[in-house]
Amino acid sequence: MTASAIPGESIDLQIADLLSEVQFPTNKDALVDAAREAGASNEVLSMLDGMPEQDYVDIVSVTRLLGSNYGPGLAG
Repeated sequence: MTASAIPGESIDLQIADLLSEVQFPTNKDALVDAAREAGASNEVLSMLDGMPEQDYVDIVSVTRLLGSNYGPGLAG
């Protein structure tokens, strides 16, 4: 994944690309750090930073939470 490609992508694609690169289980801080390193948009960083402080066992546990908080398109 190249950082230069991320800002032009939709929010869903940015998150999908990011989560495909993250080692699970992980926690919120690691997700935010990975997004920042990947050059994700401020909106994605804010979404991730707003998640509860907890461990996330897999991609589904993250997207389900994001989908319920930020509208359709991320969960599923």
